[in-house]
Amino acid sequence: MHARIATVIAAAAALALTAPQAAHAGIDDGSTNGGASNDGKTIHAETKIQVSTPGDSGSAKTGTLTSENTNWDPPACWYEPAFSPKEIESTVKAVDSVPFVGDLFATVLNGYYKDGSPYKDYNLDKQGKGMFWASVINPKRKDDPAATSCDKLPFWVDNGTTPSEPLAVSPQVLAEYAYDEIKIPDTDISMAPAGKSTVNLPSWIWLDKATFSPRSVTASIPNSGLSATTTATPVSLRIQPGTADAQLHPASGECPIGADGRIGTPFSADKQNQTPDCGVTYLRSTAGTGPHKLKATITWKITWTGSNGQGGTLPNGTFATTQDVTVQEIQAINR
Repeated sequence: MHARIATVIAAAAALALTAPQAAHAGIDDGSTNGGASNDGKTIHAETKIQVSTPGDSGSAKTGTLTSENTNWDPPACWYEPAFSPKEIESTVKAVDSVPFVGDLFATVLNGYYKDGSPYKDYNLDKQGKGMFWASVINPKRKDDPAATSCDKLPFWVDNGTTPSEPLAVSPQVLAEYAYDEIKIPDTDISMAPAGKSTVNLPSWIWLDKATFSPRSVTASIPNSGLSATTTATPVSLRIQPGTADAQLHPASGECPIGADGRIGTPFSADKQNQTPDCGVTYLRSTAGTGPHKLKATITWKITWTGSNGQGGTLPNGTFATTQDVTVQEIQAINR
């Protein structure tokens, strides 16, 4: 019976949220709810999460991280503060105004949110003292099957109280959300000699520390006291030469970040007879085969700190780019 009632309530609420009268933004109680939608099973609110990225102009070419842990993803859904008592009341009244079916659905909703099962008078006496928390789907994960995990109707949470619901938003959830929002600079490596590599002569590879630095994103829910800052710090560069006919420096192909914050060492004329600390020596030319696809992958260590004093690490992330490398025979060098 409870399940049947819940289904009817969900359908009624869904109808209310699609009705023109049910405008949940701009309520005069200071709510910042951005709207709502439904999937025919429960009520979904639009997330209030705001993100900020210090020093990000938005003009540089960037990408997003891929988790090294293939079994981990940022959250697909969660519950967060969404509706005030006045907004729940206005939703029910909107249902009541729908021709033919409004009376029936409004009766069911009133029983749930007004008549004491489980809420009385929409908790209007608690206006300003808490919020109804509703399910939110991560916009970037809306096609993830896990997005259907948050299927409860909006439930009441007093201000300053931590819900017992495992999927309720928390600093860690915000930190994981911010993971998806980190913009990683394009892995634009410097390579010398520039233009073409030469068979059996090492090519030096490095990344300039001036443009290769930690990136942070802060995710927060306004007026909730909940926030988290997630930081990605570069730790190494992995080189994949695009052919088996190559020797990597170091042999593992993993170039660690140096004490000065740079990966690799810039080439100069006095290093011509030295082996690079980060680079590649191609053993065959690309004449007749076309250029090799050299892949450069940066590994980023991910840490977070929350407004509740907690913090920790999240799975390392990677970001990769490829570039064409032409390899010439030694006889092709112009003198």
